[in-house]
Amino acid sequence: MPSSLHQTNVSPNHTGLDSSVFFLLGIPGLEQFYLWLSFPVCCLGTVTVVGNITILVIVISEPALHKPVYLFLCMLSTIDLAASLSTVPKLLAIFWYGAGHISTSACLTQMFFIHAFCMMESTVLLAMAFDRYVAICHPLRYTTVLTDTLIARFGVAAMVRGALLMLPCPFLIGRLNFCQGHVIPHTYCEHMAVVKLACGDTKPNRVYGLTAALLVIGVDLFCIGLSYALIVHAVFRLSSHEARTKALGTCGSHVCVILISYTPALFSFFTHRFGHHVPLHIHILLANVYLLFPPALNPMVYGVKTKEIRVKVIRVFQRSQGSGVKASE
Repeated sequence: MPSSLHQTNVSPNHTGLDSSVFFLLGIPGLEQFYLWLSFPVCCLGTVTVVGNITILVIVISEPALHKPVYLFLCMLSTIDLAASLSTVPKLLAIFWYGAGHISTSACLTQMFFIHAFCMMESTVLLAMAFDRYVAICHPLRYTTVLTDTLIARFGVAAMVRGALLMLPCPFLIGRLNFCQGHVIPHTYCEHMAVVKLACGDTKPNRVYGLTAALLVIGVDLFCIGLSYALIVHAVFRLSSHEARTKALGTCGSHVCVILISYTPALFSFFTHRFGHHVPLHIHILLANVYLLFPPALNPMVYGVKTKEIRVKVIRVFQRSQGSGVKASE
């Protein structure tokens, strides 16, 4: 165990910190388990990097996979990689060394990118739902509707939407006075966790945070639900049982990714605002599950459930093993 672990014990009432510095407390009440918690975090971070880079390399290097569904998957993998790099290094620094100090500018920057990436991911998941809707409900128009131009516009829209919706938050927080100290009982600079430290009128921050979340989660989930309702309606109009099974099978990976991404996000969202009886460490663990698990599991889901990617990955490993055998001969 690193010698500095647990030596930086900062209570929530600590007032000796520089006013330009925040301190991420980690998970209050679970300090004695930080070393053990760091193992799954390391594993998830490693799987995230390896899995998503594998997806990107496979799709980019194989012309046969230059299709809308796989290009959207590349967007998702890129966002997952960026989101993981925004959280995992600091999280491990807290667990291993108690290094929770973070400057105000770095804290606001981390907050902006974490929430913006989550909004971008939601937009890409909506685009993937649209892709499945066109593929199943209007298969003859698929190539004319899902053009390269439209795919690029989806990517730009995801970035612009996430950036614009999060842009006001750092400025709204910048106007606040933190009379309750600069110790954040969290593992990262989560918007509401920082707002709760402020005194004065925080209603604009709370209202804007809630509005932005509803505009993303509420609107996207409604549109995704609508697209799948239309898909199910179209599928059950097919006369062949085999055709129905095949059509639903093409949606399996995307449905799994939606459940993996939105379920912990909704738990964290509602717990933060309405679950006042939920212990703080449970809420923080849920918030970390929301950030750590989807980026690690998404490439695994697509790798297992998508035949084209599975075949390409197996072929790459076979080539690498074959070259290794030749080199040893």
